[in-house]
Amino acid sequence: MKSLHLSQQMLAKLLIAVCATGLSVSAFAADSPASNVAKKSSKTKSSKVTKTDNKKNDFDTSEPEPNIDQSADTEYKCELGNSLVMYAHPEDNQSLAMRWKNRLYKLTRVETSTGAHRFENQKVGLVWINIPSKGMLLDSRRGNQLANECKSTKIATSGVNETLVK
Repeated sequence: MKSLHLSQQMLAKLLIAVCATGLSVSAFAADSPASNVAKKSSKTKSSKVTKTDNKKNDFDTSEPEPNIDQSADTEYKCELGNSLVMYAHPEDNQSLAMRWKNRLYKLTRVETSTGAHRFENQKVGLVWINIPSKGMLLDSRRGNQLANECKSTKIATSGVNETLVK
């Protein structure tokens, strides 16, 4: 009976030693030149993914920036610290210029059945939807929101001015 108990203890110790050795062998193998090749290929893959992700964040910059001279500007503050500026020309209610991430984009009005003001740039894939309570900037190509809960800073200031005038 004692020999069986000793055999189990020896087996357990042997198993622990093999596991520990296996771990140290795999740790040693991670530092070997063969694994460095594997690491380089995984780094290459991850850098390719990073480059692809960076391309996703960039929009087509080949389009010329619109002229914003004589345009009334409205600044919007959005969630997560995002902001954008809309430039509307008094004689053109069919298009807007929008400054987003230090770049100007021309957006063209798209008719809606809901009454929301929708402007988009199909070439770049930007969509601006404005309703009285907020605005939202979308990326139509990837189907995600770029800026949400955008509130005009002019609304807040005009309300204060009207109160002071009354």
